Amino acid sequence: MPDDPSPKKQWVSAEKYIQLGITLPAATFIGWAIGALLDHWLHKHFIYLVGLLLGIVAGFVQLIRAALSAESKN
Repeated sequence: MPDDPSPKKQWVSAEKYIQLGITLPAATFIGWAIGALLDHWLHKHFIYLVGLLLGIVAGFVQLIRAALSAESKN
């Protein structure tokens, strides 16, 4: 059967979706963590929000780049 993908191709396809599912929360957490560290270091109380927003934006940018890359391959 030529249309039947091999198990290796199925795992590679699943890895792409897992990566997309992990990217946004990871970027959000990293942005928040860096902001919280800067808050503590600089004795401010708002920088964590900036870090959180930057992390969310970075996660969405990566998510959109991956989606456009996958779309161009099809």
